[in-house]
Amino acid sequence: MLASSQIRSRWFRNRSAADPIVGGIWYAIIVGIRSDDLAISVRRATIADAPALAELVNRAYAVESFFVDGHRTNVDEVARLTERATFLVLEQRAVASLAAAVCIEPSGYFGMLSVSPDCQGRGLGTRLVSIAEAMGEAMGVDAMTLQIVNLREELGRWYRSLGYREVGTAPYEHRPVKRPCHFVKMRKSLHSIAVAA
Repeated sequence: MLASSQIRSRWFRNRSAADPIVGGIWYAIIVGIRSDDLAISVRRATIADAPALAELVNRAYAVESFFVDGHRTNVDEVARLTERATFLVLEQRAVASLAAAVCIEPSGYFGMLSVSPDCQGRGLGTRLVSIAEAMGEAMGVDAMTLQIVNLREELGRWYRSLGYREVGTAPYEHRPVKRPCHFVKMRKSLHSIAVAA
């Protein structure tokens, strides 16, 4: 029987980069989600998804209101991202809304990882990171990168548990702040994934 990482690599090598469906049976097997209210696969978002995506991201990032003012994003920003990067979304079928999403850039950088508050605690974030890493591997990038705000200490712990390590800092200039803060840059080599497989 193939290891999950071998299935993941083989599956992505056989998929077109332009294919709007990025999951299907692969997602159900590798990610292990079995739920009547969630779609069995992730799909590539289109510009038509921008309003729902912006709403999802802002709901998920509302926890940051203790140190910043305003929304995390808006429809225009999300629409631009859907044209230059890949937004993957998982739909919540029962209420015709989005359960989770992540934005992956060709460089291997990913951000706006968002899980609807009513779907949190089900492992969707971890599973979307795994899919982002598989896409990065398929695109031939050496590493996945991201940045988090230093005040979100729980995110630092979570990403470290997934194999990410701090590699630097950057100023936080995205929104008006209530407390001093900065970005923490994190990185995970994809070579270690390939070696482990």
